Amino acid sequence: MAAIVSKRLNFLFSRPLLARPGASAEVSARAVHFVYHPDTGKPPVSGETTKLNMFQAINSALHSALEKDDSAIIFGEDVAFGGVFRCTLGLKDKFGADRVFNTPLCEQGIAGFGIGVATAGATAIAELQFADYMFPAFDQIVNEAAKYRYRSGGLFECGKLTIRSPCSAVGHGAVYHSQSPEAYFAHTPGLKVVVPRGPIAAKGLLLACIRDPDPCIFLEPKVLYRTAEEMVPKVDYTLPLGKAQVLASGNNVTLIGWGTQIHVLLEVAKLAKEQLKVNCEVIDLQTILPWDKETVCQSARKTGRVIVAHEAPLTCGFGAEIAATIQQECFLHLEAPVTRVTGFDTPFPHIFEPFYLPTKWRCLEAVKKIVNY
Repeated sequence: MAAIVSKRLNFLFSRPLLARPGASAEVSARAVHFVYHPDTGKPPVSGETTKLNMFQAINSALHSALEKDDSAIIFGEDVAFGGVFRCTLGLKDKFGADRVFNTPLCEQGIAGFGIGVATAGATAIAELQFADYMFPAFDQIVNEAAKYRYRSGGLFECGKLTIRSPCSAVGHGAVYHSQSPEAYFAHTPGLKVVVPRGPIAAKGLLLACIRDPDPCIFLEPKVLYRTAEEMVPKVDYTLPLGKAQVLASGNNVTLIGWGTQIHVLLEVAKLAKEQLKVNCEVIDLQTILPWDKETVCQSARKTGRVIVAHEAPLTCGFGAEIAATIQQECFLHLEAPVTRVTGFDTPFPHIFEPFYLPTKWRCLEAVKKIVNY
């Protein structure tokens, strides 16, 4: 009961900035630690585009999934009302209460129900209201969903299960509304774990997850819901899972991240060029599991210096896996040890959030050190 009360109080606390329908990107931007860099290149598909923020792009993807797949259902806490962050707004009215419906406050039950629905052959799209509350569902996700096909010898599977959840820092979320749990799930064979950086990526990657033959965890950096705006294709499209994207080319240092941190690193690359005359290559991993070793190692061999940055704590964060792989595959090409700039090994703080996050200044300092190693 205490957890539910805490959850609801924090929801009410966070609602005015991010969930109020009239809130603008400018208002949200004042509470964040980065400057958003929209995708301005060629769209992934041809055709008409429209300006959407990230929650609208996710809504568009969900609308497309429900429209093209009669078996698809969306369920979770408050999704029938549009959800805390409005990602499911209007979907119940369009597709009916039997396809978009609320569940009790029980993450383990939501995940277990989704497994059953997917095993029965329908497309299950579950929303867990905050990624911090995925942990009550951890057993269902890790021991059941991820292993269903293997354990049954291929007789059964729940690959049509996608679990969406808002994650990461938001400016005022504190310990229970700010965590980045991707590394926990990346340790689990049988799952796919995806984190988008903006609206175009979010729509294409979410639709790819929904149609993938494996159960997927789709983590949405909630601070991007309204701060991120791009010209998003109106048509249905998917982006490949397991494929990183090089957003800026360089030959001195490789900067690797995902989600919100990509926008920090793009700013770091600009500062490094202006202040240090250092050309940085910026890679958005996009998919944490399976991750794109080929693109990362190719860049590491080219630059000889690699920095990985993420909001999750240092110890056993996914940056450690990237660093170990680069050391093993690219050792003779390295000019310096792989550097990690991350959150600290503490609970996520409230008033000390600005000191906890891997800001552009911490990352720029890492660039200075690695080029002078």
